[in-house]
Amino acid sequence: MKWTIHQLHQFRHKEMAIDEYVDVSDLKEIDKLIRDISLVHVQGKADIGSTKFTFRLQVSGTMVLPCSRTLVDVPYSFSVETTETFFMNDYDAVSAEEDTHLVKNDTIDLLPIVKELILLEIPIQIFAEEGTVQDGAPQSGEGWEVMKEEQWNAMIEEREKQKVDPRLAALAKFFDQGENE
Repeated sequence: MKWTIHQLHQFRHKEMAIDEYVDVSDLKEIDKLIRDISLVHVQGKADIGSTKFTFRLQVSGTMVLPCSRTLVDVPYSFSVETTETFFMNDYDAVSAEEDTHLVKNDTIDLLPIVKELILLEIPIQIFAEEGTVQDGAPQSGEGWEVMKEEQWNAMIEEREKQKVDPRLAALAKFFDQGENE
């Protein structure tokens, strides 16, 4: 996904096809919401001019994100279409109406642009399907567990039965002292 200007000028009067799979797994370090990401398929074509390079791309793949409600892994497919234009000099870039980039060090690298597009595709919220929530969500952890409503009500009833009548609290203390001796 990186070319020198000399390599691109070889396709000057021809259409340059792009069909690559790119590893962008380092996005997991940039955005901690991304738990996993597949190889990203970048397809498209490039139109090469003397000072203008236009890339029409479709970027697609699948990333794994946490469910906003239960933190269960949810696969999320994305597909983005974009047109990226690179210019050799500032003058042409300023006069263009679309979003443009300047060629730096006589090379064009599309990978940072592809990564940026993927990061922009992360939804604010994503929810797992109802059937997968019960199977995949953790039901307990260190010092906590999920309870059904019936279990909660039974626990509350048991605690209420164990409460001591305030009039008999002194008698309960008397029996506690007798057991400790």
